[in-house]
Amino acid sequence: MWAWPAASGRNGPLSGARRAGLRNPGAIAPILRAMDRLAALHLFVRVCECGSFTRAADDLGLTQPTATKHIAQLEKRLGARLFHRSTRGVTPTEVGAAYYDQAKAIVLALEEADHLPALMSSRVQGSLRINSSVAFGRRVLVPLVLRYMQQHPGVTLDLGFEDRYVNLVEQGIDVALRMGRLADSTLGARYLGTNPWALVAAPGYLAEAGTPRRPEELARHRALIYSTVQGDDRWHFGGPDGRTSSVAVKGPLRSNNLSALLAAARAGMGVAALPLYVAHASLARGELVPLLERHTLPAQPIHAVYPSPRQVPAKVLSFVNWLQGQFDDGWWAR
Repeated sequence: MWAWPAASGRNGPLSGARRAGLRNPGAIAPILRAMDRLAALHLFVRVCECGSFTRAADDLGLTQPTATKHIAQLEKRLGARLFHRSTRGVTPTEVGAAYYDQAKAIVLALEEADHLPALMSSRVQGSLRINSSVAFGRRVLVPLVLRYMQQHPGVTLDLGFEDRYVNLVEQGIDVALRMGRLADSTLGARYLGTNPWALVAAPGYLAEAGTPRRPEELARHRALIYSTVQGDDRWHFGGPDGRTSSVAVKGPLRSNNLSALLAAARAGMGVAALPLYVAHASLARGELVPLLERHTLPAQPIHAVYPSPRQVPAKVLSFVNWLQGQFDDGWWAR
């Protein structure tokens, strides 16, 4: 974390200059001004990302009045207002938003410089915060990161699993694993592989309701609907002839939790569209049966995303590069 520069004192830059043999203490003034400007940039970036002087000050070990004073000095030096202030917090002005882009790049460059020793070392070290959805995290990511930790004992991992969109910058996430098409953004991203889906049902359900042979027959079946992807209550298929089709479905259960849909399918409550990494074990044990195997559900691309495509920390690069070898054909069966 950035430490606000001390102007004088036994451990400050001025005393360091004297120890270095500077006969004119005034020669250190430009250095101090440069350090103040860098610290002000860092503070400005944190205020933009936190939306609060108080939270930014806490992050940097400052008091709120001190943070406010330094931002005011920065605005005075620039001759422009950088923030709109209200009782709900602070937001950057148009000038502030443009200034943030440049300031963030400088702060990231400084952080990258701090990571150079680790980058030059054969061992990757540091703390790495990783985020993914709950089902993917529990079933896929946990075994992967345990193997990664064995190979990189100097890395400390903080895993977070949530079935909602997480702002990487606001939450301090280093890497997130995301499925589906990525929205345009300033995030860095690396393609890892694809996440295939399958249509499944329990043998008991099929004995009762019959086995669908064509996608359109699903309209009369009980569907277990995942409310996040695959078009909700309209399922889309690619046919063996290359043509696509879709069918409207309905059923007794809708959920944004894949484990709930898996349990319902195994209990014989209906037909479910599930990722193969969720359904594979149940298919292998015969608890579920694959349906319409000559038709395919849309596969999702898997990406590792991180806060910025520039000045990526060495620990993030190491983990993302390692992940790229883990999602080849048939990864979901492992």
